[in-house]
Amino acid sequence: MRDYIALYKKWLESPHVDEKTKEELRAIEGNEEEIKERFLFDLEFGTAGLRGKIGAGTNRMNVYTVSQATQGLADYINSRRQEYAKRGVVIAYDVRRMSREFARITAQVLAANGVQVYLFDDIRPTPVLSFAVRYLNTASGIVITASHNPPEYNGYKVYWEFGSQIMDDIAKPIEENIKKITDFGMIKKMDFDEAIAKGLIKIVGSEVDNAYFEKVLSMSLCNDIDKDISIIYTPLHGTGGRFVRYILDKRGFTNYFIVPEQEKPDGEFPTVEYPNPEDLKAFNLSLEYARERDAEIILATDPDADRNAVMVKHNAEYVPLNGNQTGALLVEYLLSQRKKKGILPNNGVIIKSIVTGDLGKLIAKQYGVETFETLTGFKNICGLENELEGRYSFQFGYEESIGYVTGDFVRDKDGVMMSMLISEMAGYYKKQGKTLIDVLESLYKTYGYYLEDNFSLVYEGLKGMEKIKRIMEVFRKRFPKEIGNLELVEYIDYAERKSYDANGKEIGEIEKHIPSSNVLRFFLSDGSWYAIRPSGTEPKLKVYIYTVDKVKDEAKKKLNVIKDTIMRIVAEA
Repeated sequence: MRDYIALYKKWLESPHVDEKTKEELRAIEGNEEEIKERFLFDLEFGTAGLRGKIGAGTNRMNVYTVSQATQGLADYINSRRQEYAKRGVVIAYDVRRMSREFARITAQVLAANGVQVYLFDDIRPTPVLSFAVRYLNTASGIVITASHNPPEYNGYKVYWEFGSQIMDDIAKPIEENIKKITDFGMIKKMDFDEAIAKGLIKIVGSEVDNAYFEKVLSMSLCNDIDKDISIIYTPLHGTGGRFVRYILDKRGFTNYFIVPEQEKPDGEFPTVEYPNPEDLKAFNLSLEYARERDAEIILATDPDADRNAVMVKHNAEYVPLNGNQTGALLVEYLLSQRKKKGILPNNGVIIKSIVTGDLGKLIAKQYGVETFETLTGFKNICGLENELEGRYSFQFGYEESIGYVTGDFVRDKDGVMMSMLISEMAGYYKKQGKTLIDVLESLYKTYGYYLEDNFSLVYEGLKGMEKIKRIMEVFRKRFPKEIGNLELVEYIDYAERKSYDANGKEIGEIEKHIPSSNVLRFFLSDGSWYAIRPSGTEPKLKVYIYTVDKVKDEAKKKLNVIKDTIMRIVAEA
C-alpha cells in the first residue's frame, strides 16, 4: 500500500499546486479516510482515458491529473514519426463542470510540447469529435466528458487517427509516460494566448459541423415516410440539442418538440437526478409533454449525445425500448432498406458487444450479414471495425447500453445520427400503420422472445471495490451448474480468454480479436445466458441476463429464476 499521507503532504507543499487546491486539501486535514480515498490510487487511464469525481487528489479529475495525462500523450505523440505532432490533436468538450477549463489546459500542454492543437469553439457532441479526427486528419483526438455520470464527475477520452478510442497498444505506453511524471514541474505548459498567436492552437468552428451534418444526412435510407410523426426530444441539458434540431429540420420532420426545460446546456443537470436516459426517471418531463401533445415517440440523448433512448406510444401507453430492442429494430430497418435499394453488400458485417442480446445477430443472418462480437465499449466495437475494414463492409455497430452507429465516418456511437434514423424508422412504419412495438413483436414471433434483465449493483469506495472483486472470485469458483430446469453447458472466462464445460474442463479459446477482460459469461442448455463484469468507469458490478423462449411468459419466468440465483450468490459473497 502506497503512502497516501505523504502524497497528500506533497501536494500541500508543492510550488506547482495553486492555493485554491491547497485550501480544498487543508479542509480534509485529519480525515484519513477521505485522504486515503483521494490519494491511495491514481485515476486509472482506463476506458481510453480518465474518468472520476472532480476534486483535488491523485484519484480525482483536476487540472493536475488532466495535465499529467496530456503530457503523457504528448510524449507518446512525439515518440512517433514527426508528422504526428504536425497533424496534431483535436479537442472537444461537453457541458460539465470544468470541461472548458480542462480542454484549455489540455491545449496548453500539447502546444508547449510542439503538438498542433485544434480546439472547438464551444461544446460539441462526442461523435463530432470522432468525426473531426478523420475530417481534419489529426493524429489524435480528446473529448472532455463523463457521458451520463452525475454532475460531480468529469472525464478525458483519447482517440487515435482512425477516429476511434485508443486501444491498449496505445493506452499502455501513454500510461507508462504518465507514471514517469513524478512532479508537476515536469509538465510543459504554454500561455493560451501565446499559443493562439503562434498558430499552435487553432479554433475550430462550423466547418467541421457542416461536413458532419452532410455525412449524417447521407445515411438516410427512405423518404417514403410520415414526416408528420409527432416526436418529443430531450437533450437532457447536454450537447445534443442544436445538432439533433438541425438534422430533424433538414430531414423535413415537421412535428417535433424539444423539452424546453432540458434544452439549454447545463452541467448541473437540474431537472434530473441522474442524466442517464437508460434511467426511466430521466423521461419524466418528456412524458408530460408527450401526453399533452399526443406524441408517438420520445427520443432522449445523454449529455455528450452519443447514446439514444426511446419510448413509443402503443395502445395509449408509452413503452420504453431498451438497447437490445432498439438495436434489433435498427438492424432490421437498416438491412431491409439497404437490400431494397440494392446497396446491401455480400460482405456485410454488424458488430456487437459480448453482453448484447442475440436477436440482432439472428436478423442479420437472415440478410446474409455476418456478426462479430467483441468486448463492451465502442472503443472495442469500432476498433474491430478498423481491423475488418477492407475485408468486410461495416453495416452497424451496437451494444445494449443504448449506443449505436452506422456508416464509416464516425468511429464511436452517435446519438445525433441515430436520432435521425430512429425518427425515420418510426415514420416509415407509421406509414404502414405500425408502431415500433408492433414491429418488435413481429420480430419476436419470427425469431423467439429474446428477453433481458440487465442491471447494476453499486458498491462505492474502497470497500465496494473489495466487494466486487470478491463476487467475481465466487462466480469463478462456485458457479451454479443448474438454475431451475436449465443446465450450464459452457462458460467463458474472458480474463483467461478460455471457455470451459460445466465441470471446469477447458474446451476452447475465444476469438483472437477479443482481448483479455474481467468478464464471466455462462451459457445454459436452452440458449439462455448471463454475464457479470465490473464496470470500467463506475463503482458498479454489471449483471446481464438473457433468456429465450417461443412463449413470452416462459422467457420472463426464466429471467426471474436466473436473477434470484445470482442475487443469492452475490448476497453470500
